[in-house]
Amino acid sequence: MKRAVRFGKTRLIVSDPRNVDIARLAHLRLRPAPGTDTAWINGLCHVILAENLHDASYVRERTEGFEAVREAVAEYDPQTVQSVTGIPAEDIVRAARMYARGRSAIVYCMGITQHSRGTDNVRALANLAMLCGNVGVEGGGVYPLRGQNNVQGSCDMGGLPGILPGYGQVTDSEVRARFAQAWNVSGLPDRPGLMSHDMLPAISRGDLRAMLVMGENLMMAKADLNHVRACMEKLDFLVVQDIFLNETGQMADVVFPSACFAEKEGTFTNTERRVQRVRRAVDAPGQAWPDLRIIAELSARMGAPMANTTPREVFDEIRSVVPAYAGITWGRLEGEGVIWPCPTRDHPGTPILHKGTFARGKGGFHPVRYIPPAETADETYPLVLTTGRILYHYHTGTMTRRVPALSRQEPECFVEISPGDAEKYGVSDRDMARIVSRRGAVQARVRISPRAVDGTVFLPFHFTEAAANLLTVDAVDPDAKVPEFKVCAVRLETMQPQHGTS
Repeated sequence: MKRAVRFGKTRLIVSDPRNVDIARLAHLRLRPAPGTDTAWINGLCHVILAENLHDASYVRERTEGFEAVREAVAEYDPQTVQSVTGIPAEDIVRAARMYARGRSAIVYCMGITQHSRGTDNVRALANLAMLCGNVGVEGGGVYPLRGQNNVQGSCDMGGLPGILPGYGQVTDSEVRARFAQAWNVSGLPDRPGLMSHDMLPAISRGDLRAMLVMGENLMMAKADLNHVRACMEKLDFLVVQDIFLNETGQMADVVFPSACFAEKEGTFTNTERRVQRVRRAVDAPGQAWPDLRIIAELSARMGAPMANTTPREVFDEIRSVVPAYAGITWGRLEGEGVIWPCPTRDHPGTPILHKGTFARGKGGFHPVRYIPPAETADETYPLVLTTGRILYHYHTGTMTRRVPALSRQEPECFVEISPGDAEKYGVSDRDMARIVSRRGAVQARVRISPRAVDGTVFLPFHFTEAAANLLTVDAVDPDAKVPEFKVCAVRLETMQPQHGTS
């Protein structure tokens, strides 16, 4: 994207509560209040319709439900959107005109999804894209940037509680029968399992007594960590499978040390649906095993030996049960990989989905209305906290905080605050401050920054000694069950100044 803007004719709109790095290249910068995304997206749709900038023939021929969306966005005029989001009305108009001018792509990250109404945000973006004919065309589309590199592949393989590989529903008897025959088993479950968020209440009720946690650091990554710990401590038995002994592993009864990506064979599928080979570069240390070997051994000892126990055998099995992968042979992965759907061996792959027609027939508009975040600032907690990543560390820091060069760049947690709020609350750069929410408190170094906006503070979530998720609210999106990591109410308490270096 940066290259496209610097060296091409691409124009860039950036919408973010913080003044993030890529905003330096933006032709238009929008700074919405945290948790107000549905409002400004609907505002763009309002302007596009009011000025007749939408692709009327595309909407008429390829979509359904348009009138309901037209009615829903009617109330989101630029002045109203300004009062909700803080984005100047004239910028809403400018953004709408820029987006509708030609082929436009939407790229979003977890600042859109990690909200109690994150699914509504995504639906609003889909409405905006279809309104201008930007789905199923080269240069258009809606692109979710995944939090980890193989999220797409995990979902493709059934890594969700209600689906089997290839997105067949477990409630569909025909789908279950097809997999039962392929796997030579009977009695496949006919109801979805639990989302990870629903597992914690199940533990509290005594309905869930044991867990195998694979490649996720729950004791850093979940919202409201004090509540998470209380639930996890009630488990009868906890197994953790990971490459390092992280905070969750320290609570485990059994730990399976596993190989990292560079120590095993297999495939990854990225956000453009490109299936690529992963090749072992080095041997795994000590007693660490590849995940496949661990799972196969565990399955065998539980009375269910697996027929396919090598990466190539497993991939051949995938091709046999997932139609979208059927034409992707192991040999075709030698180059840059293949983009699914690829139904036959001579099929080139499908770089652009929904070309000519949508997978469901006609693209469905979904009217959405702005609903405020679950928790907003008040007199006791007057600031809004938003969380996220920084350049030098990754996710819960399980890997990157073990790298000395990266830790020298960012050795400790910080709370980012605007110059105006720093003056208002009497803190100086590099002071220590206490950030307090209704659920907990952490201490962090103050970083006064022009990135921050008055009324909002930012905390990275990589640091176990100042875990941001001790503060975050345990409100979830009703559809996706994703917690609202990006918005909660906090207050800032000053501490004795400490201007030394770490």
